[in-house]
Amino acid sequence: MKKLALLALSVVLMAGMAGVCPAADKRGTADEAEKLVKKAVEMLKAKGKDATFHEINKDGSPFVDRDLYLFVIDTKGNTLAHGFNKKLIGKNMYELRDPNGKFFIKEFIALAQSKGKGWVDYKFTDPITKKIEDKSTYVVGPGDLVIGCGIYKQ
Repeated sequence: MKKLALLALSVVLMAGMAGVCPAADKRGTADEAEKLVKKAVEMLKAKGKDATFHEINKDGSPFVDRDLYLFVIDTKGNTLAHGFNKKLIGKNMYELRDPNGKFFIKEFIALAQSKGKGWVDYKFTDPITKKIEDKSTYVVGPGDLVIGCGIYKQ
């Protein structure tokens, strides 16, 4: 039952990504993803969790740029903010795996806790091609949070 629920959650997550970016030349870069995460970390320090999560979650968020969007999870994998798919807020993503079986959420958390920041590579459905593609997500771990933003590797 748990596997079925995770599969359903994966489908919802991937379906929610459909139509994020209308053209491949409009994709965000690794540098832009890092800057978006840094901007959220700065806001978190200046204004706190509630204000930062509100800004990430709201329509027209400054933390959404083309195919780039921020998400925030806690160290147990609970989604606290999501710049693109609001249906994921409150959901636990800890056991989510990519098509190769990689527990990428667990890896986000482990990297953020051990090194503070870095990139995690995995496979995910590309909203433009609708195919499983290589994706890389930059994560930062301020305190008990993990803030991330991913790019598709072309």
